Formats: sequence, structure tokens, C-alpha cells
Amino acid sequence: MEKNAKIYIAGHRGLVGSALVRNLEKKGYNNLVYRTSKELDLTDANAVSSFFKKEKPDFVFLAAAKVGGIMANNIYRAQFLYENLQIQNNVIHHSYLNDVQKLMFLGSSCIYPKNALQPLKEEYLLTDTLEYTNEPYAIAKISGIKMAESYNLQYGTNYISVMPTNLYGPNDNYDLEKSHVLPALIRKMHLGKCILKNDWDAIQADMNRLPIENVNGHYSRDEILSILAKYGVSYNNGRVTVELWGSGRPRREFLHSDDMADACVYLLEHIDFHDIVGQPKEKVVSTNRDIEVRNTHINIGMGADLTIQELAEMVKSVTGFGGELHWNTDKPDGTMRKLMDVNKLNELGWKANIMLKEGIEMVYHQYNG
Repeated sequence: MEKNAKIYIAGHRGLVGSALVRNLEKKGYNNLVYRTSKELDLTDANAVSSFFKKEKPDFVFLAAAKVGGIMANNIYRAQFLYENLQIQNNVIHHSYLNDVQKLMFLGSSCIYPKNALQPLKEEYLLTDTLEYTNEPYAIAKISGIKMAESYNLQYGTNYISVMPTNLYGPNDNYDLEKSHVLPALIRKMHLGKCILKNDWDAIQADMNRLPIENVNGHYSRDEILSILAKYGVSYNNGRVTVELWGSGRPRREFLHSDDMADACVYLLEHIDFHDIVGQPKEKVVSTNRDIEVRNTHINIGMGADLTIQELAEMVKSVTGFGGELHWNTDKPDGTMRKLMDVNKLNELGWKANIMLKEGIEMVYHQYNG
């Protein structure tokens, strides 16, 4: 990519999108385009059409999505399916109509079957039943992979799909109603530590920055403690307990968003769709091709995992939380293991650099800074 190429980052304020902006700027790309959701509703086909006709981006990173944890995915099933389908359909289709040179679609490791063999290889896609709690989101992301792949095969476009493992980093979602496990652990244990230290200035600042069910730092101490207890941070007779869902036995892999962004930019700079297929471009797009093209997405991850209990103990150590952890086994565990096979990515020339404890220390410093 030329340094002055026009690059559109859809979802630039999110966890991945903001990391992409940081990475591109660091590498000297100087013609970045982005819009907030208020400026451009990506579920509105007419608005997306007008944007692409006006801006004519050369490259697109499709990092915009409606996202959330187990609870949000299970409650807002229709919204997660509809909105994500709308976003990716509009951006991919109008990229094609406006001759975008290259597009990257970002999905999620939840696309793989619930009981797939570990580690998760790209070829395991669509081989069994999905995890029920996030099935609508997964189906939307699978559709995005197939849409990008199909446009490449029919129209000769150069679209790449990447499937990141669980991500964390700057601009993560710490809303306890919707957050994923790692930011939820960080915030709960931070607040728990503050309660133990009787640091109400810090608690009020945290609640003002991100209210929980509209309860902010201006509410009374009893009201704040009540809402925190609802979300698993309980205070009783000088003791603080953080409640965590499930048994703690499921294993998860986590990748810092800066590593994720570096992998994405590397792939867009150096890898084309036909490189992934392993066939000359003219054969890949031929209407008379004699090969089946499947599973062209690329896993992005660390290639190593740990139990949620081990993760919780690591966060407890980093945050300095001195209270107790309680595992609520009446709540679902979700998929028992999701470790990405990253051999394809490694063979294409990229490996992760930020180790998990180092990454958690970085994000807690940013959160608590």
C-alpha cells in the first residue's frame, strides 16, 4: 500500500478499529478515513452508498460490528444477527461497486463449532453445531466470510477475512452489562480493591466515567454498592467478593489489540486472496475453475491459552485485589475451549509479540491512569 492511499477504517473507535488507526499512523499512512456511527449508519444502505461514492477509498478495514459477551449475545439475539448482517453486507457490496482495491473483514473465533477439535483449524468451519449463546453473532460472521470469499470468486475482488481470538486492549468495553470476560474481570477487581481501601473518590470517578444501569458516582454509597452487588462485586462486613460466571475451567486465548492490528496491516500489505488459496489469480476467478475454494479466512491469535480461573488469578495479581473470588456454577461456562490454530498465519510471516500478563499490566495501567 502507498503511504498516501486512502484507507477507510469502519469501526475506528472500537477495540480493533482504534488499534488499526494507531498501527497505520505509526507506519506512516497519512490518508485515513473514518466516521462515527452518528455520522454514518452502516446499517443504512443508502448512507453507505453515498459515503463510498464520495470518498472512493482504496482500502477498507471492516472492523465495525455489534459486539458483546455471553449475556448480551444471548439476550439481544435478533439485534446481533440483523445489525451485523446489515453492516457487512453494505460495506462489502459498496466496496465492490466502488472498486476498492482490497478489503479486510474481521470476524470472531465464535464461528467455529462448539465441540470442534482443539486447536481450531480454519477447515473446521461449518463442520458441526455452534455454541447456542452466541449463535446469531457467529452466523452473521460466517456470512461475512462467505460473502467476501464469494465476491472474490465471482467478481475477482481481493478481500481477506481474518478471525481473531479473544481480544483486549485500549478502548475495550468495560460496561458490566455487555463486556467480555477480561475487561469485566479488570473492572470488577479494580472496584473491589477500591472498596477494600475505602477509596470512594476512585469509585465515584469510575462510576461517573461508566455508569451501571444509569447509577453514577453521584448516587449514595448504598445505591452504588447495591448495583455493584447485582453485577458481582459484593461487600459484606468488611469483605469483598467478586462473583464470576461458571466453573472457571473453560480455557481461553487472549490477544492484545495492538498485536491484532499489526497482523491485519501486515496481511493487507503483503498477502492477496490468491496467495491464501495457493492458486494463480486467473485460476481462482475463472468461471470454469476445477477447484473448490473454501476456508480462506485466517486465524489470528497467540496459539496458547489458559483457564478462566488462571486468568482471574492473573488479573487479581495485576490489579492488587485482595478480596475473594466466588465461582457461580449455576451460570453457563460457554464453550469449554477455544484455542486458535495459527499455523497458517505463522507460515504467512507473522507471530504475536505481546505476552498476556504484560498486556494485562498495560491495559490496567491505561484503565486506572
